Amino acid sequence: FMHGGIGHLFFNMFGLFMLGSILERVWGPQRFLLFYFVTGFGAVVLHMFVQGFLVYQATGTANPTMALLEAHPEAWSTYFSTTVGASGAIFGILTAFATLFPNTELYVMFIPVPVKAKYFVSVYILIELWQGFAMNGSDNVAHFAHLGGALFGFLIVNTNLIKCIYSN
Repeated sequence: FMHGGIGHLFFNMFGLFMLGSILERVWGPQRFLLFYFVTGFGAVVLHMFVQGFLVYQATGTANPTMALLEAHPEAWSTYFSTTVGASGAIFGILTAFATLFPNTELYVMFIPVPVKAKYFVSVYILIELWQGFAMNGSDNVAHFAHLGGALFGFLIVNTNLIKCIYSN
């Protein structure tokens, strides 16, 4: 729940407030909280899988020694990188909202016309996917964590798992 600055915290909380409150009204507070944590966990799972794959690609092992990490600076920086924020769970909320309310029009900053949720979220996910594969280390964003949250959010909503994992 740590964040990389006031802007990071603001936009995560803005998304949580604007879209999360709608999902909470639909599912109830307990289901919504569980959804939030499961999508956050999904973000961690995909992010760690990609990080492990990158370390494996660089060193040839998933469990490198310190000497091996020192010999491969790209693996060192990946292995010892830190991740902060709850953006993965926010991407789960974005995806759930776009899945449940696809034709809801959203007003997005700097876009002078409303955009349907299904288009906004789809384009946002494609941008994250492109940036994730571009692997621009200077942007300091865990793109695959965002994608993991979106993937888990999509799976939970489309399999109706939210009712299965928390039944009254």
